[in-house]
Amino acid sequence: MKEQLFTACKDYLEERINRIQSSLEDLNEALQNETKSSAGDKYETSREMINTEVNKLSVQLQQFKKLQATLEMARIRKDSTTVQLGSAVKTSAANYFLAIPAGEINSEKEKFYAIGVNSPVAQALMGKAVSENFSFNGKENEILDIF
Repeated sequence: MKEQLFTACKDYLEERINRIQSSLEDLNEALQNETKSSAGDKYETSREMINTEVNKLSVQLQQFKKLQATLEMARIRKDSTTVQLGSAVKTSAANYFLAIPAGEINSEKEKFYAIGVNSPVAQALMGKAVSENFSFNGKENEILDIF
C-alpha cells in the first residue's frame, strides 16, 4: 500500500514537472520568434512578458524539484511507531500520507490524502502513536494505524 502512495506522488510530480518544462520550451521558442519578427516598444513589451512567465515557471520548477527531494527522503525513512515524514496514517476522520502535498490518492480499497509535513493536519499528527488522539478543525480524532 505504501509503495502505491509513493508511486502516486512520484507520478504527480513528474506530470507537473513535464508540463512546466514543456511550457518553458514553448516560451523559449516564442521568445526566439519574437526576436525575429518584432521591433520597437511592442517588441520590448512582448519580450518582457515572456521573460516574466519564464521566471515564474522556473520558480515553480524549482519548487517541484524540492518536493522530489522531500519525497525521496520520505521513501528512505524507516517505519516508525510514531507519525513522521513518510508515514501512512489511518485515523477516525481520514487517511493521510505524510510526504508531499499531492492531494487525494485512491487505491482499490481506500482513499488517502497526500500532505506535506508543514500542513496543519500533519502538525497535529506528528510524533503521535496508534490509539492517541489528535485535534484538527476543532474535532477530536483517533489514530487507528501507522505504517
